[in-house]
Amino acid sequence: MTQADNKKQLLHLVFGGELDNLQDVQFRDLNALDIVGIFPDYATALSAWKSKAQQTVDNAHMRYFIVHMHRLLDPENK
Repeated sequence: MTQADNKKQLLHLVFGGELDNLQDVQFRDLNALDIVGIFPDYATALSAWKSKAQQTVDNAHMRYFIVHMHRLLDPENK
């Protein structure tokens, strides 16, 4: 195993979509969600999030999120 293989994976999901309104996280169309990807660490996910957020800066209703999947998969070891 390499050093990267020994490193604990802290998976993060980056996704986004257009919101119904700016006060809630209620998506306008669930079928149109943009699943950017799953990333092995927060830094990589943040980079992907910034890129997608910048591309959609002109649409005030478009929002992207980072989900800490590792917390969902193993809630006792945050």
